[in-house]
Amino acid sequence: MNNVLEKQEYYTEKYRPQFHFTPERNWMNDPNGMVFYNGEYHLFYQYHPNGTTWGPMHWGHAVSKDLVHWKHLPIALAPDDHGTIFSGSAVVDWNDSSGFFDGKSGLVAIFTHADTYPDSNRPRQRQSLAYSKDNGRTWVKYEGNPVLQEESITDFRDPKVFWHHETNQWIMVLAAGQAVRVYYSQNLISWEFASEFGAEHGSHQGVWECPDLFELPVDGDSNQKKWVLFVSIGNDPKYKEGSRTQYFIGDFDGKTFFNFHEQEATLWVDHGRDNYAGVSWSDIPAEDGRRIYIGWMSNWRYAQVIPTKEWRSAMTIPRVLELKKTAEGIRLVQKPIRELQSLRHDKAVLENEVIVPEQNLLTNIKSNTFEIIAKFEGGSAEEFGFKVCKGTNEETIIGYNQVNQTLFVDRTNSGEAVFHEDFAGKHESILLSENHQISLHVLVDQSSVELFGNGGVSVITDLIFPNQDSKQIELYAKNGDVKLKSLELYTLKSSWR
Repeated sequence: MNNVLEKQEYYTEKYRPQFHFTPERNWMNDPNGMVFYNGEYHLFYQYHPNGTTWGPMHWGHAVSKDLVHWKHLPIALAPDDHGTIFSGSAVVDWNDSSGFFDGKSGLVAIFTHADTYPDSNRPRQRQSLAYSKDNGRTWVKYEGNPVLQEESITDFRDPKVFWHHETNQWIMVLAAGQAVRVYYSQNLISWEFASEFGAEHGSHQGVWECPDLFELPVDGDSNQKKWVLFVSIGNDPKYKEGSRTQYFIGDFDGKTFFNFHEQEATLWVDHGRDNYAGVSWSDIPAEDGRRIYIGWMSNWRYAQVIPTKEWRSAMTIPRVLELKKTAEGIRLVQKPIRELQSLRHDKAVLENEVIVPEQNLLTNIKSNTFEIIAKFEGGSAEEFGFKVCKGTNEETIIGYNQVNQTLFVDRTNSGEAVFHEDFAGKHESILLSENHQISLHVLVDQSSVELFGNGGVSVITDLIFPNQDSKQIELYAKNGDVKLKSLELYTLKSSWR
């Protein structure tokens, strides 16, 4: 970017998202090591610097002051004699429990070293440490690596570490085959096994990966808190959904996680196809009070063949996580971070309109980077919502079916899809109306749709690959009418230019 022209063209490639995090070039997958320190949000990620498909894993690195505008930094962790660098986490060692910081504070990364056992092709995955004394700009790998290994477990990876105040110790949750194992430590170096969770809980339609464990208030009540455990499950060819993420709600006493929903159906973080391996930021200041997470916006079913050239993969927008009491029980709620509002540009408003078939009140608006916040009420329509990224012979439908009470994204005719037989399709979830009303919060960013129903009780995240000229937006009703109580539509500026 040595001149104005290059800066104007920066991040303008076909399908390039404009307000999502993407690597400048080459392959990216799981978010790693998210931590807030000295005014900066750090995002590390699984990165292959030499190609646009998965390869020898490094930790890529970027920082942001607002979770919207990101600065790319050099690779943080590269392969060494212990193997490549798989997923993990990072924490602030405030009290120098590790002894790495001469009595001061600093950043410690806990990650999986991946190689094979000597004289064998059997994968070997061991947990290791690195530390930084300069705000994450350079990293020193601990000379005693690895710090944790279990030879009897082949899939043994993705450590998420946090400080547990009640028991005054570090906790590590670690993916181990079809389970999550819990370890504890006083110094981040010596770890002791505490418990295992997984058997007869949740979905086992793939290897368990990328756990996260954190506490949230219920309905904002700090006196009523529950623990949430995220577990992603890998792609198994037998199941059409590919890779996806489940969650559990329960209690944690510093050693054992207790699941409240043993007999219930599996709880899914997202009902689309493209939100995987999501984990939350560590050390966000208490006065902020938010639990914020981000996911890899792709799916192992087709991630390596999506039709981008210079780079491959994006992250979801960062989202605030909350717990809410619903008719079905306590459930996870996700909301876009408020900082994204800084990108809002032109605004259109509608109020108290009756939407009927063959009428489009958004005819004059054309965009493929925008946000919609809308509330609908009853009516006779079988279905209503939006058709976005609409052009010649292509459209993505974002809607609600009142008969089936389902929220959905239909990308059957969304654009380029021939790269994989399982890409095109319709993805839906049950969403009950609240006082006969349905609210939809939609973010579209050239090659993605993120849909939040009824304040984020139900979420659908899907990639799309439409023609870049497909910018029509349609507000529609099918087989009847519906009342549009309110609508705000904002075009969104690029966060990269």
